[in-house]
Amino acid sequence: MAILKIAKMGHPVLLQRAAEIEDPTAPAVHALIGDMFETMADADGLGLAAPQVHVPQRLVIFHVPGDDGEIDEPRVLINPVITPLSQDMVLGWEGCLSVPGLRGKVPRYPRIRYTGVDPRGRPVDVTAEGMHARVVQHECDHLDGRLYPTRMADLTDLIFESEWRYHFKPDDPDDDEDNDLD
Repeated sequence: MAILKIAKMGHPVLLQRAAEIEDPTAPAVHALIGDMFETMADADGLGLAAPQVHVPQRLVIFHVPGDDGEIDEPRVLINPVITPLSQDMVLGWEGCLSVPGLRGKVPRYPRIRYTGVDPRGRPVDVTAEGMHARVVQHECDHLDGRLYPTRMADLTDLIFESEWRYHFKPDDPDDDEDNDLD
């Protein structure tokens, strides 16, 4: 396994729609997944999409924090499709390994259904809410060439991470989420 270089905002690979993966069981896909997990751990991220490591394919990996703050088992999602389960949107803070040093308040669907396949080619069909739903939406945006700042309605909510840590991280009562995504 290897730690891969993370593409930063402005790199063309982050601006294009990623290609479907034809064979999720291929050894190259499994090697990429291993490298992505090592890269995500090294960067202290919560999720990572293949385009962020310069591979324009529809593959995301992520952890989901529980209500107790503990992180569950890592998850892999190939060729994902997201379906919102309501039209409501919730603002929450997000960060991104491809947008280092910044945080922003991003509107997301609080409850979604996502489908795709796992690395064995088995179907995945999950209903997610809260932070789980936010993480999946954030990572899947990378597959469509979107970074979280393009989702923001108010760019005054785009701030340096040092300011976010000082002013918002301790428990902002006006914020439902306290997100540290990829």
